[in-house]
Amino acid sequence: MEENSSMYREEILDLYKNPLNKGILKNPTHRSKKINPLCGDELEMQLIIEKNKVKDVKFSGAGCAISIASASLLTESIKKKDMTYIKNLNQKDMMNLLGININPARMKCALISLETLKEAIKNNKK
Repeated sequence: MEENSSMYREEILDLYKNPLNKGILKNPTHRSKKINPLCGDELEMQLIIEKNKVKDVKFSGAGCAISIASASLLTESIKKKDMTYIKNLNQKDMMNLLGININPARMKCALISLETLKEAIKNNKK
């Protein structure tokens, strides 16, 4: 198990250094920004939702390895998914995506991307 855990930690660090879907969308239909004042994570998520599905998604901001890796993994996992799937995502889904044990002090870091996503889908820019 320890070897597997180490592999996941390496993946988290790699996603922190080389995040997937980091950037700015030109004309997002939905967006939200959240700040975690406890550790300074700042995350903005932008989505283009068409026909009740995620056509594209990007995030921007700065934060710790866990918050950036979780945003990277989450954005990758929701591409082409419908809104019902996204609305049902929860803390357990995020922990499964991350694949490592998160101590309670870092839970906000792991969940900021999910909170930002949930707020973004409520904030239709149209």
